[in-house]
Parts: sequence; C-alpha cells; structure tokens
Amino acid sequence: MRNVISGVRDFVVRTTRHPIGFIGLNLTTAAGILLIFFLVASSFGLSENPYIGIVIFFVLPAIFIAGLVMMPVGTYLYKRRLRKTGAEGAFPIYDLNRGETRNRFLFIGAMTIVNLALLGLVSFKGVEHMDSVSFCGQTCHPIMKPEFTVYQTSPHSRVRCVDCHIGPGASWFVKSKLSGTRQVFVQLAGTWPKPIETPVEDLRPSRDTCEQCHWPEKFHGDKVQVKTHYQEDEANTPLKSVILLKVGGGNPESGAAKGIHWHVANRVYYRSDAKREFIPYVRVERLDGTVTEYVKDGMETLPDSIASRPLRLMDCIDCHNRPTHIYLLPGSALDQAFSDGRLPTTIPYLKREAMTAIQQEYDNAGAGAAGIRTHLREFYETNYPELTAQNGAALDHAIEEVCSIWSRYVYPELNIHWGTYPDHIGHQDFDGCFRCHDGEHVSSEGESISQDCSTCHSLLAVEEENPEILKTLFPDEL
Repeated sequence: MRNVISGVRDFVVRTTRHPIGFIGLNLTTAAGILLIFFLVASSFGLSENPYIGIVIFFVLPAIFIAGLVMMPVGTYLYKRRLRKTGAEGAFPIYDLNRGETRNRFLFIGAMTIVNLALLGLVSFKGVEHMDSVSFCGQTCHPIMKPEFTVYQTSPHSRVRCVDCHIGPGASWFVKSKLSGTRQVFVQLAGTWPKPIETPVEDLRPSRDTCEQCHWPEKFHGDKVQVKTHYQEDEANTPLKSVILLKVGGGNPESGAAKGIHWHVANRVYYRSDAKREFIPYVRVERLDGTVTEYVKDGMETLPDSIASRPLRLMDCIDCHNRPTHIYLLPGSALDQAFSDGRLPTTIPYLKREAMTAIQQEYDNAGAGAAGIRTHLREFYETNYPELTAQNGAALDHAIEEVCSIWSRYVYPELNIHWGTYPDHIGHQDFDGCFRCHDGEHVSSEGESISQDCSTCHSLLAVEEENPEILKTLFPDEL
C-alpha cells in the first residue's frame, strides 16, 4: 500500500508541475467521478431525463478525454522549459531498478486500464442511448415533438425508432449518425424546415427495415375491416362500414399475383414529383420478362422536374407512407376517440361541435386549447345548461380530450395543420391508390391501370347502424 501511495503521489507531483497538467488532472478526475456516479444512477433508473444522456455520454467523456490529453501535454511543456534552461537532458531517463519509477509505471498502467474500461463502458452505453426512443424523440425536442407525439399512439409505438430508420448493420448506423450531427447544427441554428419535409429521400429501403418483421411473400387471403363513423347528430350515431380487404400477395417464384400486394411477385418502378403525390409514369417488370410502361393521359412527355428524378422501385412506404407517424384528419381522430371510449356518445352533438372547434385556425398551442374550451363550454352552457350542472365533470373530461386530440395533430408554430401530411393508404381522404389506379395511366397497347374497386376490396356494408353481415360473421360478439 505504501508503494501505491508513493506512486500516486509521484504521478500527481510530476503531472501538476505545469498549469495545463494541473487543469487536466482535475478535469479528468472530476469527469471520471461524475461518469461513475451517473452510470450507477442510470443503472438504477435514477436519471430518466432525456437530456441527461447528452451530459453522460457526450459532455463528460469529452471533458474526461480532454483532461487525459492535457496531462502529458503539461508534462511535455514542463520538460521543454527545463531543457531550455539546461536543467535536464533532451530525453528523460527511466530506471526501473528504482522503486519510485516502478511504482509510477505501475500506477500509470493501472489507471490506463481503468480509463480504457470506463471509456469502453461509456461508449457502449452511449451507442445504446443513441438507439433509445427517448434520444430520438425527446432530445431533439423542438424538431421531433410532433413526430414523437403521434408515434406514441401509433401501431409501432413499441418498435424502436432505429429499427425502422436505421435497421441492422454498421454502415447505416454510421450514415445516420453523420446525418444526425448535421441535424444538431440545424437545430442549434433554428434553420430546420417547418414543417419537416417529406418524404425522406435517403431513407433506407423498406426491404431492409419493414421486411425484417413483415414478410410480403407470405401475405395472402382476405381480411375483414370494420370502420365506425360517428354522425354529427344529437346522438353521435355510430354507423359501421364493413370492408373485405383482398390482402393478396404474390409468389416471386411462379409470378402468380393477386389482390392489394400483387406487386410482390413483380417489380414496379415509377417517376413522380418530389412529394410522390403525382405519379405520371409507371413501369412494371414481370417475372416472365415482359415489361409494360404506363403513362398518364396528356403526359407523354414528362416535365423536367419529374423526368430528372431517379426511377424509384416501389416498396412498402410508397403506400404505407405513414406507418408510424400518423396524422389523422379531424373526423377520423374524433371517430377513433369515440370508438376507444375516450369521448362519450351521451353528450349531445359532441361530434359536430368538436369538429367545428378543432377545425378553426389558431395562432399557437395556447390559443388553440383556449379557443376549443371556450367554444364547447359556451355551446353547452347555452344549449344544455342541465348537462353542465348535472354532469359537469364528464363534460370537462370530454372537452380536455378534444383539446388533446387537436394538440396531438396540429402545431401552428411548425406549420403543421390538418392534412399537412397526406396518408396514401386508401383513397378517401387523399389520392392514395388513385395516384396510379385512376384508369388514366395507359400503355402503348391501350391497357390501363385498373380502377376497379373489386380488385382490392369488397364492400359488405356501407354506413349502417347494425349491419347484418356482422351478425353473420361475429354472432357471439353482437
């Protein structure tokens, strides 16, 4: 123990002879202690704040390494000053026969192992932190707040951001972090586009991400989908539509294909505008080697803005373009809240008045919440005073839920409003399927891309209160 203490004392004395070395030793010591403290705290879940990760995995390691570099620099500067005065030779002499020298080397070696172990642990934990949902969604809070908010209620809310945006492998991890470094400076400068532009041009192909879980070649059969729409009448009457979706698929080996996912057995390419909302050119390459090109009527010569864009191979996100960051429209958002039980159908005209309130234009989040509350409270105090008196708590809860719905999808400060981000699944609210399946994309042989509804689905019931088909399909549930 005496030798260890002697080695430590000798190391400290020699390192701190120059001010830079003194500062470096103190920086490394302080940063090391804080790193160990925060790592232990994080292992017990005591540091859940998303911003603390920046301190633990970026700021403190940088200070720690800077201090390590400053210590030998300080020693070098001190030695150089001695050489200039002739007090020491050009090269230091280390005599390992002296216990003092051996102790110094043993201490330096031991601390090097400790430092490498600490930096290795911090590096591993740092990568783990950068792969976390909180880092992606909350650390870059001003930019990612809307995306993170809608992500939390999406079908993929239990899937990590990196599983879709990066996927497996080191190359895309490095590429994404380099891109993230640029985004840090964009956020600091406040120059990011408002709203964030979509689609993301350099997003990794879905075959490397989506298809790690979803297996297109195994899509087959039909799927019954029940949609409930609540009318804007006094009773908020629910009407059900029953759709038989022909999920379909294809066998890449035989080329057989049918239904919605018929393209799995073929290769479909297209040219579009930058938003991928206008698609005037489609090219289908079938397994048997035949190729068919479809051009939208009147677009035989593509404009330079489209012709200059690369030919894109259609994949999952060309239709499922909002699989996670889903911005619903007002009617769909309220219908979902009624179906989930977050909004009661017992409050008269709630659907109608909520639609009116949330579709108003507001300057900011505060004004939006205040405007929605004012509209709904005034309506019910004027027209249904007994409801306010007898069931005011339920009404207040419903009003707050309507405010929550608006704030989930609308961000005036970021220029995100209802419909800012189109959803290409289906064709009721946006063009979606009809970008290609409009009957106006024709080949040189006169063949057109079909607009036949029965290709993808069959309507078993359309906005009925009690569809008979549901009694047949689910007799025990009705």
